[in-house]
Amino acid sequence: MEVEQTALPGIGLRHEFTTQGGRRVAVISHRSGRRDLVIYDKGDPDRACETVKLNDEEAEALVELLGAPRIVQRLNQLHQQVEGLVSVQLPVPSTSPYTGRPMGDARVRTRTGASVVAVVRGPQVVTSPGPDFVLAANDIVVVVGGADSTAEVADILAHG
Repeated sequence: MEVEQTALPGIGLRHEFTTQGGRRVAVISHRSGRRDLVIYDKGDPDRACETVKLNDEEAEALVELLGAPRIVQRLNQLHQQVEGLVSVQLPVPSTSPYTGRPMGDARVRTRTGASVVAVVRGPQVVTSPGPDFVLAANDIVVVVGGADSTAEVADILAHG
């Protein structure tokens, strides 16, 4: 799917795409942080028939509803293509030596060969977190690798 990005001077950015059914949908990200979800008229693609203003919390909830299932779907497709590849969701226990520390301190990929592809924190999903991402108790770390390497990551998160 092609998503077009358009700068809106003095406002922010517009990202839009056309659905398979022919409807144009856009998200306008204002410089203030507000986001508008815009549905265009099917008969007149230049006329917005509905605009929903979203605050940060509402935008995050929508991302969670739409984004998390997509990540799982992509991982499942990858599993079907690569024999021996697994993904696991590992909780970060409050007793973990990495709670409150940057994820890079655990050196997961270096030590195990497995990759952290996302961290779920409450309703928020952080995809491809970098080494500076600070882990918190009860985060769910989504790890992709072999069965042995993902088990090693669970041990690292629990015991160091």
